[in-house]
Amino acid sequence: MEQYTLFTDIETKIKRSIHAMQTFEAKALQMSPEGYYLCFSGGKDSQVIYALAKMAGVKFQAYYNITTVDPPELVHFIRKEYPEVTMVQPRTSMWRLIPQKKYPPTRKVRYCCSELKERGGQGRFVVTGVRWQESKNRRNRGLAEVLGPKEPKIIFLNNDNDESRRMIESCQLKGKYALNPIIDWSEDEVWYFIHRYIKKYCVLYDKGFQRLGCIGCPLASIRQRKWELSLYPAYRRAYLRAFEQLLKERDINKTDFAGEPWKTPEDIYKWWLYGSEKKEKQIEGQLKLDLSALGNCETDLQA
Repeated sequence: MEQYTLFTDIETKIKRSIHAMQTFEAKALQMSPEGYYLCFSGGKDSQVIYALAKMAGVKFQAYYNITTVDPPELVHFIRKEYPEVTMVQPRTSMWRLIPQKKYPPTRKVRYCCSELKERGGQGRFVVTGVRWQESKNRRNRGLAEVLGPKEPKIIFLNNDNDESRRMIESCQLKGKYALNPIIDWSEDEVWYFIHRYIKKYCVLYDKGFQRLGCIGCPLASIRQRKWELSLYPAYRRAYLRAFEQLLKERDINKTDFAGEPWKTPEDIYKWWLYGSEKKEKQIEGQLKLDLSALGNCETDLQA
């Protein structure tokens, strides 16, 4: 009975997602002759929205932002299976950003996302693979969004105020329009769609990866990060070299944050991976950092 319900629900969601893409295509074409700007990561969710756009027959161009911390298997998969995707080269790299910002990327200080991952799409109608199930922070996202300077404003289609039918909301970002066609899909539904309609995915999922992204991302659990960095020792060495340059930049600029025990690249690496000594027994996946001593660090990082 559960299997029947899943198949019934997913086919309905597929039709609704396709309908949403077709509904907003005119606006996407008005904003750019290329149509939709499809954010493609090579992961399962972006594969689904790419396939849905093809099924909908809408005009779009897919873009993958190279972060310089990409798993090589992922880049190979995209180049082989999705040659139409535009590979966007970054203006800088993670290894330059770390000494430039004079602070490692953390859950609280995520300059890496804005500089490397969340680029492009300004003035475009962006298609994303955001899903509610991924995190509590995404529960306030809508199927389609107008991203502008005003406070969130929700508009409903068909006079239906049920959360799963929310269609348009306006929120505070960079003046983009965004369509999230699989916003209410479950992970099981995503995999069902892939196995039925796409029949290919990145080999990293078979190696134990649950989500694909930058190696060592501070948003992942401690166990996941340790495992990833053990699989890719070259990236571990690159982080250590960047931390070494960070220390040199601080010495040159006389920059210091009170309370930091950093003397060597390994000191930074351990703090970045585990947190401070008294917090090493933290709940897995929660990198709790003491930022009280940073002062105007956020302002400095954005400078």
